[in-house]
Amino acid sequence: MSANSSSSASREPRTIALQAGPIAPGLHVVATPIGNLADVTLRALTTLSAADLVLCEDTRVTRRLFDRYRIKTPLLAYHDHNAAAVRPRVLARLGEGARIALVSDAGTPLVSDPGYKLVEAALDAGHRVFPIPGASAALAALVAAGLPTDRFFFEGFLPAKGGQRRTRIAELAAIPATLVLYESGPRLAASLADLSQGLGVRHASVCRELTKTFEEVRRGTLAALAEHYQAAGAPKGEIVVVIAPPAVTVTSAGELDAKLADALARGSVKDAVAEVAGETGLARREVYARALALGGKR
Repeated sequence: MSANSSSSASREPRTIALQAGPIAPGLHVVATPIGNLADVTLRALTTLSAADLVLCEDTRVTRRLFDRYRIKTPLLAYHDHNAAAVRPRVLARLGEGARIALVSDAGTPLVSDPGYKLVEAALDAGHRVFPIPGASAALAALVAAGLPTDRFFFEGFLPAKGGQRRTRIAELAAIPATLVLYESGPRLAASLADLSQGLGVRHASVCRELTKTFEEVRRGTLAALAEHYQAAGAPKGEIVVVIAPPAVTVTSAGELDAKLADALARGSVKDAVAEVAGETGLARREVYARALALGGKR
């Protein structure tokens, strides 16, 4: 997959012009490529071409897509810093019967971007909202990670501050699904270390620069991945972390105690905690606290 993405991204294809057909009045939520500009749907292109106005996070980013496909629709910046001021103007245009498209810098709007409030306001005002599906970094990472896909939980970005991040990870620990997270390069090593401590021994994949020239999917345990990025330094680009669901869970405190007692009879507290955490998917600190309590009873 990496080789195919690299070769297609390295060649600069010619521009392509499409004949835009009519679209209905309302707000059209349009997914755009997450890197490779060829990953755009025909419906997305015709919608963007036929719209009266396109709202985007950064006009410079969206302009690259427009230049590639010769789209001339006017652009208007819509992001966290100006959304409150711009939203009433957009709703007024919708009230006049305008056809307005909403895009993010990359991927599907409303996934970790400010589009939700606009969609909510448009629906409350009685306007139609049309989803124009396409690329999504979260789904692209999920299918490349080599982890279970039958059930997954999208978390988005973890808190930036360590204490808040560890608290949130503890809340995620019991979710019986593959976890999908976004993360920045500078915080990646610290987040992986906190995830390893809070989730126990789990396999994960760090997916970076998906669909771009330097696409990379690195797999391993959370602890091994944390160690790698701590040594290698902060990676560049957009990053998605996909984490395996919990292993076979312990159904009762008595079952946990029995597993710990058996492991403690064969090795040190440290080794017993590692063994039981890996077998059950429980966080190491939880297993360690129970091991200490059992030791105190002896």
